[in-house]
Amino acid sequence: MLVKFNKLIFFILFTLLLLFIFYFFTYSTVFAGLFDNTPELVTTLNNAFEDIEGWLLTLATPAAAVAVGVGVFMKKFSFGDEERIRIAKKLIRGSLFSYAFILAINLILSAIQSLIK
Repeated sequence: MLVKFNKLIFFILFTLLLLFIFYFFTYSTVFAGLFDNTPELVTTLNNAFEDIEGWLLTLATPAAAVAVGVGVFMKKFSFGDEERIRIAKKLIRGSLFSYAFILAINLILSAIQSLIK
């Protein structure tokens, strides 16, 4: 008699557990929130990429202007020294290429974002 009673209690508890699990997965807002279309990680990465892009443009514009200015003054005040003229041309060319790459970083970041989504 005791064994049948234990099986009955086990059956009732197991049935209640299954009903609770069914209710949790069907009607619970906690579980439904797991599959919404705005994952936190992707949103955080997108915001981070936008912040990085903004900081790069903010810092790169004056840095490129200073580098080009130094190159121009170096070329102007080289007084015919070919080594200084060559260094000044390299400085101007390198800073302009670097600034163009930083301006193109928007394309690179959008490509990375499209891979994440």
